Amino acid sequence: MSLPLTKKDLMIVNMGPQHPSMHGVLRLIVTLDGEDVIDCEPILGYLHRGMEKIAENRTIIQYLPYVTRWDYLATMFTEAITVNAPEFLENIQIPQRASYIRVIMLELSRIASHLLWLGPFMADLGAQTPFFYIFRERELIYDLFEAATGMRMMHNYFRIGGVAADLPYGWIDKCLDFCDYFLRGVVEYQQLITQNPIFLERVEGVGFISGEEAVNWGLSGPMLRASGIQWDLRKVDPYESYNQFDWKVQWQKEGDSLARYLVRVGEMSESIKIIQQAIEKIPGGPYENLEVRRFKKEKNSEWNDFEYKFLGKKPSPNFELSRQELYVRVEAPKGELGIYLVGDDSLFPWRWKIRPPGFINLQILPQLVKKMKLADIMTILGSIDIIMGEVDR
Repeated sequence: MSLPLTKKDLMIVNMGPQHPSMHGVLRLIVTLDGEDVIDCEPILGYLHRGMEKIAENRTIIQYLPYVTRWDYLATMFTEAITVNAPEFLENIQIPQRASYIRVIMLELSRIASHLLWLGPFMADLGAQTPFFYIFRERELIYDLFEAATGMRMMHNYFRIGGVAADLPYGWIDKCLDFCDYFLRGVVEYQQLITQNPIFLERVEGVGFISGEEAVNWGLSGPMLRASGIQWDLRKVDPYESYNQFDWKVQWQKEGDSLARYLVRVGEMSESIKIIQQAIEKIPGGPYENLEVRRFKKEKNSEWNDFEYKFLGKKPSPNFELSRQELYVRVEAPKGELGIYLVGDDSLFPWRWKIRPPGFINLQILPQLVKKMKLADIMTILGSIDIIMGEVDR
């Protein structure tokens, strides 16, 4: 790429990995000509923890507490995909009540993730007020999570065949109260932000991605839908009980940072609609398929010896993963979160490959920031919505 150079020597600037607007330990090596960005090279791996290799040396139940550390702002989705993979592999049936509870938890987690995208994104642009507003609603969601799961962020709530515990008494009423309150909060955000002239100057036309480019780069989630592609896995490849609810896919055709903001704000309102319908229709019955606890348990394991069964600590139920392979995906707040699982007739997965949306979406960053100003890097990077836990794994 040939750009007119105003100086003989270009400046190479290191952004991150400690910069607060990097949203984690992302490092950008930026080549500048004055304020103009000539080149940008993302450096990854500062948060690599070997999550895939750990999975291949643990049973699914043992691995569940680890997975919330991928995307620690949308923890329910990482749990969902971790239990969905063996459920699909072994064709395990889930009680209808458990499926509805999962949908409610997933949509609450989607709202919490979008809120903690919105606040820092606005702070990157210089608007501090929304950063404090979003914590007000997010704390209410975490109160609901704490009441149902016992934990605010790292829940360990999903199980193969259902969920760990039923919803406590009074939880559904509290959740409905939150839904009514939050719809007013979304209107407040829109009034405060959407028509703000300074905000529009910073985001309109910045970081443009065409629909064809978005598909070619493999983008997903709001990054894809903001470029005019109406692709939401909850509609095109339904899982859990999403096909029983009435809601609309949020999309925009402009493809810039403003469009990505509008998609995410719209998704929060649609999530509330799904939660309200799920609560209204939630059936009775069991919250876990207890037959799964005896499902294909390894026969001659040392865990079945007298010493372990009657004297030692009771182990978690184990599942033998049959010799098959499959790819499972869910529509996470940041895009398509997938798992490629290969079983090997043993307790441990033979291969556990994570397809994180943030890692794929981040690929397009160098192309978006070229020919832009230095200050636009924060806008564009913020609009992509990355979490380094899942990018580096």
